[in-house]
Formats: sequence, C-alpha cells, structure tokens
Amino acid sequence: MTDIAVIGGGAAGAAAFGELLAQYDAGTIHWIVGQQAPGRGVAYATGDDRHLLNVRASGMGVFHEHAEDFIQHASRQLGQVKGTDFLPRRLFGDFIQAQVGARIDAARRAGRSFRIHPGSAREVMARAEGGYAVRVGADRWLDVSQVVLAIGALAQRPLRTVSTTALAGGAYELDPWRLDRHPKPPRRVVVIGTGLTAVDTLLSAAVRWPHAELLAVSRHGLWPFTHSALPLAPYARQEELNQALLGSCGPAQMLRQVRRAMADSPETDWRSLVDGMRPINALLWQGMGHARRRQFLRHARWIWEAARHRMAPASGEAIHQLQEEGRLQVLASRVLDVDGASPLQLTLRERATQLVTTIEADLVIQATGLDTAVAYGAHELLAQLLRDGLAVADPLQLGISAQANGQLLDARGTPRPGLYAIGSLLRGNLWECTAMPEIRAAAHRLAVQLVATGRAGASHESASEGS
Repeated sequence: MTDIAVIGGGAAGAAAFGELLAQYDAGTIHWIVGQQAPGRGVAYATGDDRHLLNVRASGMGVFHEHAEDFIQHASRQLGQVKGTDFLPRRLFGDFIQAQVGARIDAARRAGRSFRIHPGSAREVMARAEGGYAVRVGADRWLDVSQVVLAIGALAQRPLRTVSTTALAGGAYELDPWRLDRHPKPPRRVVVIGTGLTAVDTLLSAAVRWPHAELLAVSRHGLWPFTHSALPLAPYARQEELNQALLGSCGPAQMLRQVRRAMADSPETDWRSLVDGMRPINALLWQGMGHARRRQFLRHARWIWEAARHRMAPASGEAIHQLQEEGRLQVLASRVLDVDGASPLQLTLRERATQLVTTIEADLVIQATGLDTAVAYGAHELLAQLLRDGLAVADPLQLGISAQANGQLLDARGTPRPGLYAIGSLLRGNLWECTAMPEIRAAAHRLAVQLVATGRAGASHESASEGS
C-alpha cells in the first residue's frame, strides 16, 4: 500500500498534488478537493478584479520548478505585464488551474496513477497494519500509506459578542466573499476588521452599494501598510540584523534590534528590513517559548501583521479615496455586543477614550481574517482527528501541533508516521506559512520526503512478495 492522499482543494493542496504528480511513481495519488473548483480555494475564488495580490507578479508561482511563469500567463490575458505589478487574485486562480492541468497532462503521458475526488474527506482512520483509511463523501474509502492535510482556511466562527438573535436575522454575514446574499441595498454597512480581508470586502461593498455608508471597526483601527510602487533596495546590513534577531531572547528585544537598525540607517525604507526578515521568520518563531509567543500575539501581532502583510498600492489608494470622500470611516474600538435583527445594534468601546457607544447597521460583515482555532471550529475531519488523538490543537490555537517538516504530533506528543500538513494548519509551528512563496517551497520539500518514503515502502512490499 503506497498510495498518497492530498486533502484540500485550495492553493496548498494544488501545490502538493502537482509536486507529487511530477515526482511520484510508486502508487496512486488521490486529490480530495471538496465541492469548490480545484486549486482556487477561498483566496483565489474571487471574481472581483479589485481584489489584488499582495505579492508582486514576479514572486508568484505554484511549483518549485515550472515551465511557464505567472507573468507570461497574465500577459496573454491583460497584455504586457511587468514583474513589479500587483495583479488580480482571480488571475492567479486561473494560473493555478492551468499549471495543475499541465501537470495532469504530463502525468498521463508518463503513465502516472492519480485520481481527483470531488467530495470532502470525512474521516482519516489509522490502520492497524500501518497507513490510513480515508473516507470520502458518505461511503467511499481509500487505503493510503500517507496523508497530506492541505485544508486551508476554516469557516469563520461568529465573534463571542454576537447574539443568536443577530445571527438568526440574516443581517450578520460571516462570509465576506458572499455579499451577493444581500440583494437589498443597506444604508450602513459595518465591517469588523481592518486587515487584508476587510480591505477587499470594503472595496467590493463600495461598488455594490454606492450609496451606503461604510464603517470599519477593529481594536487598533489600523489598515495594513502599503507596498511601495517599485521594489525597494535591500537593506545593506540585513544579514547582520538577522543574526542579531536570531540571538534575541524575545519579541521585545527583537523590536529593539529592528528600531536600532532603522535609526542607524535612516535612508533605508523600513519595509526593506521587514522583507529581509522573511527567510528567518519561522526560525524566530520556533526560537520562542510558549510564554513569549503568547506575549507576541497579545502585544505585537497587530502591528506585525500590518507591516508584514501589506496592501497593493492600488488597494491602498482606493481605501484612502473612500475615506477622503467621506464614504468610509474607521473606528478604533472593541466590539462589546451585536444584537437585534434589522437594523443590528453594535455596542462599541472606543480605544482612545474607553467611552461606550451604540450604533446601528443594516448589515454587519465579519472580515477578521484567517481562523486557525481548530479546537473550537466545526470542521468535521479536524474534529475527528482531534477526537481520535491523531492530531492535537496548537496550545495557542494556531492550527495543529507538528514538527518543522509538517509531520503531525499525536495526543501523546509523538510524530505520527505518514500524516502531514501544509499551509495554515502549521501556523503554530511556522507562524508564516500561508503565502504562496512559502507554500510552494513547503510543497516541494514535502513531496521529496513523501516520494522517498513511498518508494521505500514499495521496495519493501516487493521484497516481501518475492521472499
């Protein structure tokens, strides 16, 4: 038994499946994609071209090695495209599907064995003789030796401050990508969140409801910072800074190191320093213990997210214009309560003054970004893995516990043979693992490891049969 199952139809699943198609010939590769279009997932399923990538075109790709890059693909649709451009996320979704399609065609010509399953994986059961049984849909079972969880973003859970009445009334929207479920134009729309998801939601809402008043609410009221129009020169002393950061003993000292570097080099754009930290971000996170990770999440996460995951310049300009026109207001407030039917009543506590006020909204959209709290979510497969002890939730609710290579830790803290994850489920171990540059590198490394293990298993089976 040397088959492999990749569970998840988003970008991470596509990257893992495509890498295996190019390398694995010892068994069948099963890609369990769910109900949505394979390869797009939540991130690239949008059809709104105002939703832009926050990585330049030159940095986008699906596989570690690919015959055609994203710039060439985009140029055929849009005309001349530069590597410095920030392009629509829809376009990259098209590119993923095209690249996977090309890998599928190549695999067929090479005689590779694979299957794509449109259903959802409901269970992953450990087999007594080794490997796993994966249930797809109601009653189809697959026997595999290795499983890759590429589940991606979990369904949003409502904030604890939202009443059941508000949820039942239909004016509180948990899915920011489904504004089409609200045909009646609202007078006032409140978006909870000011991150990248909230930015896209507001840009769509502004066009869909041109006469609506828009409010964005978050505890700090801070938008993501904006990318420079053109790439910045690297910080000349980045290697020295990175070594100092790796030698730091926690978030506070790391912040002092960055501030010192900025003060010593005032001509350098701070964004260069942050981008230059990218190769060591996972090491910095892994070097912190539980207490310091918690400290970072409580005190510095909000500013790091805004600085690290920046908006495309055009998105920043559009948000600024909405504010200049008076159509968009940003409130730095904590949401204490959401109640009522329609209009909804939001009780807020302002950050600066601590004053409590109540406002009305015809529609409230929760756009708080990535949810990785698997212990509290309603994902059927993850709940089963936790219940059976095959996986354990990260103690800070950043996905599931795993080793650096993505191998899951079970309830006893033991590495689980043949059970791996890629993408957002590994945030507790890697912190930054959701952007395509990290995903495609991780998919390649994981495929190399799975191929070696699978071929070793196939050789063992052949030797057993021959003896």
